[in-house]
Amino acid sequence: MEERQTLKKTLKPHWVWAIALGSSIGWGAFVQPTTWMSTAGPLGVIIGFCIGALLMMLIAVSYGYLIKSYPVSGGEFAYAFISLGRTHAFISGWFLTLGYICIVALNASAFALMVKFVFPALLENMHMYTIAGWDVYFTEVIIASAVLGIFGYFNVKGSGLSGRMQFVFCSIMVIGVIAITFMVGMQPGAGLSNVAPLFPTETTAFAAIISIVAIAPWAYVGFDNVPQAAEEFHFSSRKAFTLIILAIFFAALLYSMMIIATAMIEPWQNLVAQGGNWGTGAAIQGLLGNMGLVIIVTALTMGIFTGLNGFIISSSRLMFAMARAKILPEAFAKLHPKHQTPYVGIIFTVIAAMLAPWFGRQALGWVVDMSSIGVTIAYFYTCYTAFTLFKWSKGKDFNPKKHVVAPFKKTIAGLGMLASVTFLGLLLIPGSPAALGIESLIALAAWIVLGLIFYMARRSEFNEIPKEELNYLILGNKKIEAKNRA
Repeated sequence: MEERQTLKKTLKPHWVWAIALGSSIGWGAFVQPTTWMSTAGPLGVIIGFCIGALLMMLIAVSYGYLIKSYPVSGGEFAYAFISLGRTHAFISGWFLTLGYICIVALNASAFALMVKFVFPALLENMHMYTIAGWDVYFTEVIIASAVLGIFGYFNVKGSGLSGRMQFVFCSIMVIGVIAITFMVGMQPGAGLSNVAPLFPTETTAFAAIISIVAIAPWAYVGFDNVPQAAEEFHFSSRKAFTLIILAIFFAALLYSMMIIATAMIEPWQNLVAQGGNWGTGAAIQGLLGNMGLVIIVTALTMGIFTGLNGFIISSSRLMFAMARAKILPEAFAKLHPKHQTPYVGIIFTVIAAMLAPWFGRQALGWVVDMSSIGVTIAYFYTCYTAFTLFKWSKGKDFNPKKHVVAPFKKTIAGLGMLASVTFLGLLLIPGSPAALGIESLIALAAWIVLGLIFYMARRSEFNEIPKEELNYLILGNKKIEAKNRA
């Protein structure tokens, strides 16, 4: 049996927390508040995000147990293999790979959009063409590609450097959100009186809240970066659950603070009516001047950087784990001779994401919407695996090396499965407040077909690997054994 490549243990707890929180927040908290409020109103958005956070915490129970029991790169790919075998492992890994790379691309695109808002004369040069109503400029492509290249370089240099950077970026982002909220609240004419009405008048409060709950998998995607980095923990994997819960809690808090800060500036219907590329940025600049703009731009930049950094880490580790299991080409399992990082996966992620700006932001949005399906599927696999490992009691099929008696956690894992199915329904059922558009469904169908072609091409080689060897390559053990503790 060939030697199994492993990653260096360099990540500290606060770095991992920053990877989870920074990846969950990203650019949306700073760019989307006016869009969300137009759909659900200020209170509808806040309640929706809080409910979404609670649902994510239910799912996090399963993640916490599985990370503790199987601290290996691959995360949901490995978990699907444990409970349902190699084909389901491929399905989970295939969808996640797309989701992670798309989010990297979207963050790079968001950085170019921010530059366009601050320096429109600089970015709106060298117009190339228009796709789906979105003008594509060569300068925008250059800026997005440059920031991707920089973060790719930092990630190749080592996970220690990436983790340290992530914590610094995340800390600056949190300070920026707090500063903006208090500065807005202290201005004459601004205040909580502008937050009314709490919900849109043209829809029910329930429909408003559900429309936000439906995007929770997208809003909080990032906490699931923790299992991708588990092999590099320089601390006990038992801490993973606490770090995930803290990341989800602070993500919900930061989302809510940005909604409140935006809504307090002036009656929020006015902000929605004004439109523009970046309603929140324009409103804060109008109230607080250039100082406010500098702070919100800094916070947004840090949110984008944490998203870029976190998902480059995750996508490269996922591809590393899949290549180690011989699903992807073995080049993805190679480690840098000096820095011991999965550099091929990092370079591939960066190059693939560099293609996105050429297709325009609207076209990229369709693919990102579709990738929410992949993330939700991964949530389901994780909860299902935990559900099979938790037992109500020591029944006939109880294996003390694999199972653990934990009826409460089994119930929570079951609820996590139900939440995942609910999210899938909200995304796929026509007429749902979060139903995917026809373009996103076409992109989803194309990715499924591509996955089928790829799997069929490698199926024979993959299925010929003995189960004992595959256990060793994916989990680091020849036999699948969960640690006997809840």
